[in-house]
Amino acid sequence: MASIDSTVASIIDAKPPGECSDDDDLFDLLENDPSLDSFREQRLQQLHDEISRAKHLRNQEHGTYTEVKDEKSLMDIVNTKAELCVVHFFKSDFQRCGIMDSHLERLAPVHFDTRFLRISVENAPFLVTRLKIQVLPCVIAFRRGVSVDRLIGFEGLGYRENTFATRDLEQRLMVAGVLVRQKFTETQNPTSAQHSGVPAREHRDPVTTDDEDWE
Repeated sequence: MASIDSTVASIIDAKPPGECSDDDDLFDLLENDPSLDSFREQRLQQLHDEISRAKHLRNQEHGTYTEVKDEKSLMDIVNTKAELCVVHFFKSDFQRCGIMDSHLERLAPVHFDTRFLRISVENAPFLVTRLKIQVLPCVIAFRRGVSVDRLIGFEGLGYRENTFATRDLEQRLMVAGVLVRQKFTETQNPTSAQHSGVPAREHRDPVTTDDEDWE
């Protein structure tokens, strides 16, 4: 996936296409940037291309955290419809699955290059067996249909024993190569919070002491 100019990236991340009242606002931000120089036209064209690409992706349900009801539909999305996917295998009555959902819901609107999906383990017996899923929550990252990382419970998240933040999950998925660039910061990305309805302060959830074996 081609990289984009850092100025264009900052504007896209500040006002995600499709969430602005007028895309002209995005171009105004770029036009009014005092740092612009001879690259002005190149950046304007890149911004136009990025807006078009983002809208196309959003029309394909990128930018949402979607529950898939059956295995066939899930495999179709992962294998043929989306290059980058994050899939949460969950059970509705597991508290830790609910905590994982809350973080993925924050990531989905700002990381529109990636599909964020969830499926109940009760609706995915074949995949649960094939992927040897035994502990929940289980989040698997896919790139071009191939699993590149697996989060079991809250393993490897956070720097403190009892908490982890959305940016911790984001960093893990970035290392796996399924997110394009960082959107959350040390104190939470204020713009992301503004456009997703998330409070401006960073969200941290308590981590309980054991993962839930659902079998």
